[in-house]
Amino acid sequence: MTLEQLRIFIAVAERQHITHAAAALNRTQSAVSAAISALEKRHGVTLFDRLGRRIALTAAGRTFLDEAKELIARSRATEQVLADLAELKIGSLSVAASQTVGNYWLPPRLHRFEQSYPGVSVRLAIGNTQEVAALAAAGEVDLGFVEGEVRDVALVARAMDEDQLVIVAAPTIRIPRKPDSAWLTAAPWVAREAGSGTREAFEAALKKFGVKIGERRIALELPSNESVRAAVEAGAGLAVMSRLVVDGSIKSGTLVALPLHVAKRRFYSIRHRQRYLSLAARALLKISGAGAEF
Repeated sequence: MTLEQLRIFIAVAERQHITHAAAALNRTQSAVSAAISALEKRHGVTLFDRLGRRIALTAAGRTFLDEAKELIARSRATEQVLADLAELKIGSLSVAASQTVGNYWLPPRLHRFEQSYPGVSVRLAIGNTQEVAALAAAGEVDLGFVEGEVRDVALVARAMDEDQLVIVAAPTIRIPRKPDSAWLTAAPWVAREAGSGTREAFEAALKKFGVKIGERRIALELPSNESVRAAVEAGAGLAVMSRLVVDGSIKSGTLVALPLHVAKRRFYSIRHRQRYLSLAARALLKISGAGAEF
């Protein structure tokens, strides 16, 4: 049974006339008759009584007419869903982001996306860079956003915005005018957990300033940017953090930035190499500055 056969059946049933139905459908009379006959033979039921040159619906035909109309209406609704999806009037998007990206950089971009496509729902999961990469590699999210490079052959990555990193401390900590490697080695540090992009940036920054991994002193290892910032504000030690995370604290005076230049890092969008990049995902990438082609 095809949708076209159903449309022909409905046209004949409503007009009770083969010729009139054929004219309305812009089809030949023989094509319309063949479609009705095929339906009846295929299912072993008589849908019309042939009364000379007239036809009339049988009891089975009257029952089937309601079902046929419902199916055609449903098919139109389904076609409209596809049209709406194509125009991003409806849809959904699953996103995962590492903490710095997900809590500070991504929200205003998600807001712009929602304003442009209010019918598309977005589900956001937040973890560290390693966790986000795992979700993307498993195909559980449409897009991932992370700080730092991810090395996984299953993933495609694209560099996006830059993130300025700073070394911060509480204003109660005495900081030399030119902190050297000896002072940085002796200082207590508050760090994120292994697997996070911020932890990777922390290790790279200390290496640049001559602090050996085996000699650095980590006083606290904490699972979120907010807990690291709070600990540093309380005087627990120094930390390497994104300017996005600590800018408000620096302006309010609860943190101070050390006079050391820390290299910028990149934010990356990632996705599974074999996962279809939906129109919604393309739209979010474009709004986020990565471009739609990815």
